[in-house]
Amino acid sequence: MLADLLERGELVVSIYGLGYVGLALSAAWLRAGARVIGVDVDAERVAAISNGVVEYVEEDVKRTIEDAVRSGRMEATVEGDVASIRSRVKIVAVPVYLRSTRPSVEVDFSAISAAAKAIAQGLKQGDLVIIESSVPPGTTEEVVRPILETSGLTAEEDFYLAYSPERIMVGHALKDIEENYPKVIAGVGPKSAEEAATLYRKIARRGVIVLSSVKAAEFEKLLEGVYRDVNIALANEMAYLANALGISFAEAREAANSQPYSHVHKPGTGVGGSCIPVYPYFLIWTAERLGLELPLTLWGRRINEEQPFKIAEAVVKAMIREGVDPSRAKVAVLGLAFRGDVDDTRRSPSYDVIRGLLDYGIKNIVVHDPFVKRDALVEKWGLRLTQSLEEALRGAEVAVIATDHSAYRVRASELARYMKKPLIVDARGVLKRDIQVYSIDGGRWPIKMGEAPGEAGGPRRC
Repeated sequence: MLADLLERGELVVSIYGLGYVGLALSAAWLRAGARVIGVDVDAERVAAISNGVVEYVEEDVKRTIEDAVRSGRMEATVEGDVASIRSRVKIVAVPVYLRSTRPSVEVDFSAISAAAKAIAQGLKQGDLVIIESSVPPGTTEEVVRPILETSGLTAEEDFYLAYSPERIMVGHALKDIEENYPKVIAGVGPKSAEEAATLYRKIARRGVIVLSSVKAAEFEKLLEGVYRDVNIALANEMAYLANALGISFAEAREAANSQPYSHVHKPGTGVGGSCIPVYPYFLIWTAERLGLELPLTLWGRRINEEQPFKIAEAVVKAMIREGVDPSRAKVAVLGLAFRGDVDDTRRSPSYDVIRGLLDYGIKNIVVHDPFVKRDALVEKWGLRLTQSLEEALRGAEVAVIATDHSAYRVRASELARYMKKPLIVDARGVLKRDIQVYSIDGGRWPIKMGEAPGEAGGPRRC
C-alpha cells in the first residue's frame, strides 16, 4: 500500500494548487514524511517557492515549506504532467469558480479539469488521486473521473480515486488538518476509500470518517458552509430587529447560546472568503439541475450580499445624524481581509462597504489592514492602503470597523484619540465601548428594521 511508502519516506505526493489550502496540505504531507511536488499555473509563485520564499500567514506552514525546499524534499513546478509522472499520490486543491450568480448560476470547472488533464498524462497503475477542492456534488465522478480515464486506466480497477474535502480555516490551517478535525473521505469504490483513509490516518490525529459515496462527501463539505451562511444571515437580520427594539443583540445572543441547541452566529459586514459565499450557489446550481429550488439557501445568500451596502448606508446616516459632511469627511475603513488576523481578501465584504461609501460620494477614504500590504482594487479606486493604524485614523472624522482583526479589539477611546471627530461605526462588534459608538450588536444603529439602502435617498446596490 502507499502508506508503506510513506512510512519508509519514499512516497512522493504532488499537490495541484499552491494557494492557502495547497500550501497547508504540502506542509502536512511533508511533516508526515512525504516528498512533495507543488504544482501551480502561477509561474511567479512557483519561482518564489523554488527560491525558498513562502508568503503565508501561518509560521509553521511557512517554515516547514522553506526548510523542505532547502533540503530538497519539496519543489515547485508549472508542469503538472511531469509532476504526475513522478508522484504516486496526486492531490487536487484548485478552485471551482462561479462564472455568474445572476440571472442564473453558472459554474466554471476549467481549473479542476485542467488539473485532471495534467494528472491523466502521467497517471500510472496503483496511483491515488484525491480531490480536495470544494465542488458541486457529482463533480468527482462526472467531471474529473472521465478526464482521468482518458489515460486508458480505469478508476478503482487500475488507479484509486477519492474525494476528501479540505476542512481548514486560514490562520490555523495546518492544525486543522493534523489535530482539530477528523478527515472526511470517500472513494469511487471500497479500494479507493481504503487507500485514501489508510494514508490520511497517518496525518489526521482525530481520525477519518469514511462516507458511503463520493457525492455524499462532496455534499457534506458544502453543507458545513451553507449552515454558516444561513446562520450569519439570521444573525444579521436579528441584529437589526434588536437595534430597533433598543436592546443589545450581543447580550441576547450570549444568553440564547447558553442553551445547547442554540448556536447563533455573530452579525457583521457580510460573508467573505472563497468558501462560504460560493457553496450556496454550488448547491443552488445542483438543485436546479434536479428541478428543485432552495429558497432558504438563496435568501440567506441575498441577505449577506446586501449587508455590506447596509453598513455603508448606516455609516452615511450616522454621519448625517452627527453633523458630518459625507462629501468632505475623511473616512477610515479598518480591515480589508474578509476575517480577522489573516491577509486573505478574497470576496471580502469590505470591498462592498467601500463601494457603497464611494457610491454615496465619499471620496476621502483610507483603508487600513495590518496584514494586507497591497491591493489592486484599492489602487484602482485611487484610495490609500496603509498598515499604520495611526496614519489611517489621523484627522479622520469617521472610522468603520469592517474586519475583526485583533488590532481593533481595543477600547474605542484608543481609536478616537487619533481622530478629528470620534464617530466610530463598529460593524463587527469588537470594540470595548468606553465611549459612545455605533455598534451593530449594541442597540445603537442608524438603520431601522426593514429599511433598505436607498430609502434615505442614497443608491441601492444588489
